[in-house]
Amino acid sequence: MQEFLDFVLRQLIDYPDDMILTKVEGTRRTVFKLQLRQSDVGKVIGKHGQTIIAIRNLLSAAAARHGEKAVLDIVENQAPRRQPERAAVVRAEEPAREIARDVNLPA
Repeated sequence: MQEFLDFVLRQLIDYPDDMILTKVEGTRRTVFKLQLRQSDVGKVIGKHGQTIIAIRNLLSAAAARHGEKAVLDIVENQAPRRQPERAAVVRAEEPAREIARDVNLPA
């Protein structure tokens, strides 16, 4: 099953050398964890998730033929992401003078 996944996934993505597919066997099922470049994740997921659904269905059917269960998970990079700069949020219930003060306008 791992060879099947490896072959199919490498055909879909732009950077197959950066793909990492790991197999984690549990007592009831096998979990395949897939790490990709961020730019390749969309290609594996597909429009409205149709590609990943199809791959998971094929994997599940192949596993069932062997009396097993298998799932595919896409794992995001564990590196911490840079937090976006906080934008000033203005709530509708704030008084007009507070809004004017926040944007340095005369009240």
